[in-house]
Amino acid sequence: MSLSPTRRPSLTGNDRRILFALLAVIVAMGCGAIGFHLIEGWSILDSLYAAAQTVTTVGYGDVTPATRNGRLFAMVFMLAGVGVVLYALTATVHAIVQSELVATFGERRQSRKMSKLRNHFIVCGAGRVGSHLVRSLLNGNETFVVIERDPQRVADLTALGVTVLVRDATLEETLREAGVEVARGLASCLPDDADNVYVVLTARDLNSNLHIVARAAEEQAEAKLIRAGANRVVAPTIIGGHRMAMALTKPAVDDFIGSITANKLELAFEELKVDPASRLVGQKLSETNIRSELDIVIVSIQRADGQILFNPSGDAVIGSGDVLIAIGHSESLMKLDALAKGLAVNLV
Repeated sequence: MSLSPTRRPSLTGNDRRILFALLAVIVAMGCGAIGFHLIEGWSILDSLYAAAQTVTTVGYGDVTPATRNGRLFAMVFMLAGVGVVLYALTATVHAIVQSELVATFGERRQSRKMSKLRNHFIVCGAGRVGSHLVRSLLNGNETFVVIERDPQRVADLTALGVTVLVRDATLEETLREAGVEVARGLASCLPDDADNVYVVLTARDLNSNLHIVARAAEEQAEAKLIRAGANRVVAPTIIGGHRMAMALTKPAVDDFIGSITANKLELAFEELKVDPASRLVGQKLSETNIRSELDIVIVSIQRADGQILFNPSGDAVIGSGDVLIAIGHSESLMKLDALAKGLAVNLV
């Protein structure tokens, strides 16, 4: 699924300039051929041949005007035709040089922009899976870079204001240029499992603390991606099968999950890490104002040692470094996030 509906690519100013120059040469040759054909009585092919010789200043001499009117027309056509060709050449060279300069300055500006990125996300591939990921990151106002080579996808991403690196994501220098060494996370969404394995291996070698999520086209690739260094592996076909089974056997549950995913209920899931300075540390869930004042449900608590408490009771004590998985309204979740970070929050 593409980022936008399929559309014909629009011509740039330089493209239009080159096209106009080409049309000017064609029109000039056409006018010359018609003139020679009417005045000298030559065939269309001979007339076109003579016109081409005139505008290109080649002049083989095998076809020359024999009449007075033909020679007068040839003189006028020489001046006009050569002028048109010179204009076309000048316009074409100018357009090419301008395009190169714009591309060079654009790449430099983008490189400077990416060199300033810290704690960002990297998305490798913006195909059917990657395009949905990009939209989610845009909706979440996250800072991220997309590595993509397909021209149409690059154009769609650029139109959305996304920072795009037009490179091969499997190359180490590409990941370095995207800032993998200082990135927060990387998603490898390439259509080929072998390419995803290579991206994961390279990224893990460059940043041992990077959180990596990889796409698996085939089920057997999941274990290989985990061994390569991926923290999470997502297999769209398997997830799609489970979702279809749920839609078939438990339609009400599927409707609820779909409503949250589509934000129809204006609810969202969020993970919130509890800072040591937070006043939530050491408190029982029942003693906090999370449920009573913020109207947020804590679905689970992931302890710092990896233990997961699903649907924790009111006696569960919040500890430093715990990750709270919560569901609630966006505004309330933002307040809880600030509370978890130890910031002063007005709950009213």
